Amino acid sequence: MIEQVLSLLLNGERFFITTHVRPDGDALGSQVALGLFLKGLGKEVTMINSDPLPYNLFWLPGADEVEVFDGSLRQRERIGAADVIIIADTNALERLGKVAGPVENSTNTKLLIDHHTHPEKWFDVTYRRESASSTGELVYELIAAYDRNMITPEIATALYTAIMTDTGSFRYDSVTPTVHRTVADILELGDIRPAPIHISLYDTRSIHGLKLLSRALESVTLCYDGQVGYMVLSQRVVRESGASLDETEGFVNYVLSIEGVNAALLFTETDSGTKVSFRSKGNTFVHEWARAFGGGGHRNASGAYIRRPLDEVIREVLAVAPRFMDLKDTPPADEGVLSPEDEHYLSILMDRKTQESQ
Repeated sequence: MIEQVLSLLLNGERFFITTHVRPDGDALGSQVALGLFLKGLGKEVTMINSDPLPYNLFWLPGADEVEVFDGSLRQRERIGAADVIIIADTNALERLGKVAGPVENSTNTKLLIDHHTHPEKWFDVTYRRESASSTGELVYELIAAYDRNMITPEIATALYTAIMTDTGSFRYDSVTPTVHRTVADILELGDIRPAPIHISLYDTRSIHGLKLLSRALESVTLCYDGQVGYMVLSQRVVRESGASLDETEGFVNYVLSIEGVNAALLFTETDSGTKVSFRSKGNTFVHEWARAFGGGGHRNASGAYIRRPLDEVIREVLAVAPRFMDLKDTPPADEGVLSPEDEHYLSILMDRKTQESQ
């Protein structure tokens, strides 16, 4: 498979690279690393995303070459002119946001580079492995298979950022000896140091972001005998803090760090619905829980976007936890029970997701 993908990369002349909405370190790092690699081969590369860069990744070398989709004819023509369209770190059309339309309408080759479960069927070529720690690890494999010496300091920084962020600073179960050897190679080839990258990602927070974290911590609630915990961010709280939603990255991990909590959730209210971030420890998996609500991701880190009001989503998501975890089959003490209408809605939704996965 790696030979087929390399052939596609070497033979193409014009490339378009995109990733999912609200790009994180793995998404942007993989996108930029691949873009810089292809430019090093003399290729014409266009990188456009649906959403702007998150606040803590503006510093990433090459990130300034990533455009935000504005719907202009110029951008659409560049997407349409690409010999190969590369989708990195997501495998669902909906997750491409505003870029989804031009990608779907293109008749040119679509290449998926990803490590998430349950990919959609519209890709022409795929390079994916669910056991990979990150999409960045897969991009490293492609570059190294061609020529390790093409890993410049800029590419190394992007790859290290991708792998570090998607492994939780190398603490998740996806971290293997191979991952450590990969990172060692990246550090050596790029002659880079981890400390400045870590500081830029995790140790630089605005005063507004700190205030928002304080409000989020005030909302922490435990249920199911302390095995499930969650925090809530309403639009009002975010607005009053003066912070952006980008600054909520990592908030949910504070809940997961509580002793006895095996699954943690962050509910964030938006203009059109509720974003839910799922995190878990060890053999407690949350990806199917997220899929039941139209989302997905990794076994221990997933997400979903539900177009329903915040209070309803909190109640519904928590109420079905026993279907996906080894818990008492009772509703959370603080959340009451589902109404017959909500039970009917959930049954229809989960039946549909089960059919889609078959």
